[in-house]
Amino acid sequence: MISNLAHISPTAKIGENVKIHPFVAIDDDVEIGDGCEIFPFVSIVRGTRIGRNNKIYSGAILGADPQDFRWKGCRSFCYIGDNNVIREQVIINRGITSEGSTRIGNDSFFMAGCHIGHDCQIAGKSVFGNGVKVAGDVKIGMNTILSSNAIVHESSVVGDWVLVKGGCRISNNVPPYTIMGHNPAVYLGTNAYILRGNGLSNDEIDNIAKAYRHIYQSGSSVYNAIKRIEADVEDTPYRQEILDFIYKVNFKIIAVPEIE
Repeated sequence: MISNLAHISPTAKIGENVKIHPFVAIDDDVEIGDGCEIFPFVSIVRGTRIGRNNKIYSGAILGADPQDFRWKGCRSFCYIGDNNVIREQVIINRGITSEGSTRIGNDSFFMAGCHIGHDCQIAGKSVFGNGVKVAGDVKIGMNTILSSNAIVHESSVVGDWVLVKGGCRISNNVPPYTIMGHNPAVYLGTNAYILRGNGLSNDEIDNIAKAYRHIYQSGSSVYNAIKRIEADVEDTPYRQEILDFIYKVNFKIIAVPEIE
């Protein structure tokens, strides 16, 4: 299952039933879980830990050195969970310090040409379209879709169940259950189609939309919008997740520009 044309460090730890194609390079201090398949010309750099049943396509570089001047060459890490598909030419950088790390969860799909920067935290079950670029220290929640050529700037936070449309530039924080589009990004509505397909009722979706009308369409400050949500929107776990997100990111969320 392992080609004799692959270069694998004798210190790397390879699990069972792993298929490694020719011309793969696996560095020192790498661990690869059971059932993975690694296609030709993949590089897996020191400090990378890969879980089970991942499929990694040609030209991908996992655990690449951080592209950040703060990194001074110390040992650092990149953790990748289970059941991910990582397509051609994807680059994932590891962290810039020994204490921090880049962490990719389970069950995500990274299409060709994606770049995930240092110290990103990607929860899982998400889709990253062709050419998506995610800068360092970004956090992305569960079940989120970043369409092709979307860009997420450094230290942004993107919530669960978000859809970012193609070519969109995210330069701040995106709360859960929303659709963002245009460049620079603006709020376009709730992610109703996907939420409905995953079991939310129309009433639950309407309550989410009502909360975001207070935030994005009332012309009020975010602080006052929160007070209106607490008074006017039914108390559900979805409402609470919206409020928790806004409190956590200190109200710094993408706003709708004034309509001329």
